[in-house]
Amino acid sequence: MADIQLITPETWAQYELIDSGNFQKLERFGDFILARPEPQAIWDKSLSDAEWERQAHATFRRDRQSPERGDWQTSPDMRDPWYVSFQQGGLSLKFKLALTTFKHVGIFPEQADNWTFIYDKINAISADVPRPKVLNLFAYTGGASLAARQAGADVTHVDAVKPVISWARENMDHSELDNIRWVVDDAVKFVRREVRRGNRYNGIILDPPAYGRGPDGEKWVLEEDLNDLLKSCADLLDQTHFFFIINLYSLGFSSLILDNLMGQVFGNVPNPEWGELFMKDSYQKRLPLGVFYRFASSV
Repeated sequence: MADIQLITPETWAQYELIDSGNFQKLERFGDFILARPEPQAIWDKSLSDAEWERQAHATFRRDRQSPERGDWQTSPDMRDPWYVSFQQGGLSLKFKLALTTFKHVGIFPEQADNWTFIYDKINAISADVPRPKVLNLFAYTGGASLAARQAGADVTHVDAVKPVISWARENMDHSELDNIRWVVDDAVKFVRREVRRGNRYNGIILDPPAYGRGPDGEKWVLEEDLNDLLKSCADLLDQTHFFFIINLYSLGFSSLILDNLMGQVFGNVPNPEWGELFMKDSYQKRLPLGVFYRFASSV
């Protein structure tokens, strides 16, 4: 098992997890500091509430009528939207960030190591496959898609929410990339059609939510639907030159469950890495942010 800390302030100058606790996290994205809910930060904050209030340019407050939605209290100098850059290895990406009613801002910083993993694996595959094909499912605003495209892959980006795909397209433009294939569709339906067509991909990336709806109201429940989706993905994955990444954010979903699933579906995979996604705040508290499993045909 490989527990990997996927990103630290030292490796991404434009992001910092400053503090966490009391079910919140204090983060710096570029020039702005945000305070957001974080259900797994059950310990005490290291900084005082007054210090959090002094530092934060925007603080998310949940709507009492909704467990998911809320609004942001902002300082006069807070910009919305704003932009951050990511440079690491051969990657040079730019993202638009914005304050949404669901507390998200447009990127998940803990995924940065996966972006470099994708970039490196595509470069390795490209020695034998001139234009590797990559499929990104539940692809959100496209960090993984941008990393794959910048490495030279032929990228198909699938998400059920049209405004999110528009956001991802903006990130592609800001990163000075082009020719990503955008698909507004239910991930399960799309994968099944691709299997019937006999298509293959050199890389597959999954970032499924605990619950979701497709564009035509299709219901997604992680515990009920993941096993079958993985089986279809196994039919799509190239047998010679390949990589595979899955991330899960459902509370209480163990990495052992992923290990069991991947062993049954994919068999004896090469170079597996699996464990918890986590980040350290400035006071060395480790904040868990889900579980992951990834493997590749080359180291």
